[in-house]
Amino acid sequence: MKILGIDSSSLVASAAIVTDDILTAEYTVNFKKTHSQTLLPMIDEIVSMTDTDLEEIDAIAVSGGPGSFTGLRIGSATAKGLGLALKKPLIHVPTVDALAYNLWGAADLVCPIMDAKRNQVYTGIYRMREGLSIVKEQCPMDMRGLMEKLNGLGEPVIFLGDGVPVYEPVIRETAKVPFSFAPAHMNRQRAAAVAALGAVYYRQGRTETAAEHGPDYMRKSQAERERLGESL
Repeated sequence: MKILGIDSSSLVASAAIVTDDILTAEYTVNFKKTHSQTLLPMIDEIVSMTDTDLEEIDAIAVSGGPGSFTGLRIGSATAKGLGLALKKPLIHVPTVDALAYNLWGAADLVCPIMDAKRNQVYTGIYRMREGLSIVKEQCPMDMRGLMEKLNGLGEPVIFLGDGVPVYEPVIRETAKVPFSFAPAHMNRQRAAAVAALGAVYYRQGRTETAAEHGPDYMRKSQAERERLGESL
């Protein structure tokens, strides 16, 4: 089984190929580049370096949200275009679930936090001892409210994601449970995790057609809220 993974839900742009539960290739860049300019060349590079015929892949796993509105649209459009051209199914992998999957096997609770601005994060809470078990499904949440929830669970927790450098002071101020932060090679989005979790979902039959796929933004964009006169 061969899964192509794509993640452009944040500043990170990442593409990977997982073949029979082995990471064949991964190209990940966490830098200020435009995903629309980099994602397809990254896919082309890993395909070329591994002599992969895209016709051979079984499915395309894509980080489906939440995340950057622009990034999600680019990732979705790329996956849909490839899916339509290759006549391959897509696998919608929730962004926060894939982030947590970086820490497969962790003994502590795993809590990804993606900065959603204005004291909000996209987050979820997971147990990873025997695969991915969801304690709290991914959602937008106030950071202090999240800390109250974690304190109430009373277990050690590992934080990861681009929200860590933003909200580390809040964590240190409010945490009543032991906590730690994931190291550099595990603390951001990776297409390898999207593809690996996508392979699990593929075996479970959790696929969709390219036409059916759409990103899960979880909330309105700032432009939409401004247009509707909603509070920012």
